[in-house]
Formats: sequence, structure tokens, C-alpha cells
Amino acid sequence: MHDAHRRKPRGFHSRGYLPHCDEAGRIQFISFRLHDSMPIETIERWKRELAESPRIRRREILRRRIDAYVDRGSGSCLLTDPRIATLVESTLTHGDLRDYELLAWCIMPNHVHTLIAPLPDRSLTTIVGGWKSYTAHEANRILDRQGRLWFPDYFDTFMKSTAQLEDTIAYIEHNPVVAQLVSSADQWQFSSAFPAHRDRVVHNRMRHLSV
Repeated sequence: MHDAHRRKPRGFHSRGYLPHCDEAGRIQFISFRLHDSMPIETIERWKRELAESPRIRRREILRRRIDAYVDRGSGSCLLTDPRIATLVESTLTHGDLRDYELLAWCIMPNHVHTLIAPLPDRSLTTIVGGWKSYTAHEANRILDRQGRLWFPDYFDTFMKSTAQLEDTIAYIEHNPVVAQLVSSADQWQFSSAFPAHRDRVVHNRMRHLSV
């Protein structure tokens, strides 16, 4: 299983799709999604519509629109296969305390939300790239398929306050409720809200009460 290599964080940068902030000591909310979860043409149209908005607000509106779209269950939704959801979840938890502290996560039918605090000298770009590379290879093997699994880029937002951290945890863990997949967050198996995972995330969160 992949382990993130030590690599200095890159600061603010872009891979051509979205801007990222990869800075040491930042708690990061990360979202990534399946390649076929929504048409790229829709995203490009939204980008044009939001072109005059301030950059930070533009990114947040775009992320919210994409989240709302994919919550409707578009695309192949390969993450509904318990084998693939388990693969992704085990990949996230494998890196906990090795490359980052894992504070929250939720694996939805066609996208993933997670909240991590990268350890010193760990690059966010390398961490997320490792998740996606390993799970894509293994998922294609399990499903006997070829081709892209994940959309090439991802969203990241760093936490600026304890209140934002708490709101983000709630947003992540209640995503299945908002999408009307379950009636309460603790019913969703592939999430940090599931009772079996509480000890892991509560321990990690206690270290970050004053973001």
C-alpha cells in the first residue's frame, strides 16, 4: 500500500484545473470524485459564469455546486460497491499517523470528502496523488476494468478557525444525510461518523481544538 514520500509542501500552486494551498501546518478539507461523476462541460460553464467573482468565493461556490450535482448520484457510482468503498477507506486510514492525522472522512457513491492534518514535510499533493494512484490501480484490478477512475484534480480548503473546523467535520459526516441516503450520519458505514471509527477521529481531533 502507498506511503507518501517526504516532500516539502509546495505552497500555493495550480495543476491547470484548480488552485491549491499546500502549506505545512494547515488542516485541509479535501474533496475528490470519480472521473465520470459529472460532465466537464458543466464545470467549464460554471467557471465562466463565476469568472468575475473573487477567487476565494469563486472556488467555494464552484465546490458547492459540484457537491450538489454529484450528491444526486450521477455517473457510474463505483463507490457503491463495498469492495471499492472499503479499498478507499482503508487507504485513507492506512496513512493516519504515518503521513497525516485523519480527522474526518466520508465515501459517497461517486466522490470522497476527507479532512487531514499533514505531518511535517508531507506534501498534500503527494498524499492525494498517492491515494488516487493506488486506489485507481486496485479498483481497476478488482473490477476488471481499464481507464480513469478519478477526475484528475481535487478541491482543498485549509481551516482558518476552530469554528470552521467543526463546521467542516459536520459537513463531511452529514453528506449522506443531505443526499438522503440515510436518516442519521452514524448509519453510513464508510464515514468517520460510523461508530466503529469514532475512537480514531476523536483522538486526532483533540489535538486540534485551537486551529
